[in-house]
Amino acid sequence: MRLLIADDHPLFRMGLRAALEREGFAVVAEAGDGQEAVKLGLELLPDGVLLDVRMPQMDGIAATRMLREQRYNGLIALLTTFNEPVLVQQAAYAGADAYWSKELPPEALAERLRRLGLGLEPRLRAPELPRLTAREQEVLQWMAQGLSTKEIARRLNISPDTVKDHLARLYEKLEARNRVEALERARSLGLLSI
Repeated sequence: MRLLIADDHPLFRMGLRAALEREGFAVVAEAGDGQEAVKLGLELLPDGVLLDVRMPQMDGIAATRMLREQRYNGLIALLTTFNEPVLVQQAAYAGADAYWSKELPPEALAERLRRLGLGLEPRLRAPELPRLTAREQEVLQWMAQGLSTKEIARRLNISPDTVKDHLARLYEKLEARNRVEALERARSLGLLSI
């Protein structure tokens, strides 16, 4: 299996490369940030890409999303020290196949990679995204910028009551009780552009 490793810590990359090569993998390239990883991934088309979640320029989740948008079909595994459910969910929505701890011993990581390649390792599955109408998406974006119901109504040239109706549907679709919860859930699902 030909691999690309992306991590902003050179020592970690070197150690991971050495460990994976001992396990029989061919590391075709290394990247120090997400932008470089996307560029190399699309140029070299490795069988798999291992991305650190937190990197400068572009993080691993954004790099995953960009690779998938550019039709990269290889395996993508995110490696991290952050085991936050929101990040796992964002990784799944971006198109990652796996989300693993950097604490894994090299042999265990190699085995998981092999199993992932053979379709034997469970892949990340993203729950279905709520389907927002174009208007609900607009209301959500304005809400994320801190606008009040009246200000949103003015921006969209609709009545405040209509905005309240959109907000009620947004809360229901996002399983939220208020603006704060709605915005947190929308961010975790990648529904906000800001």
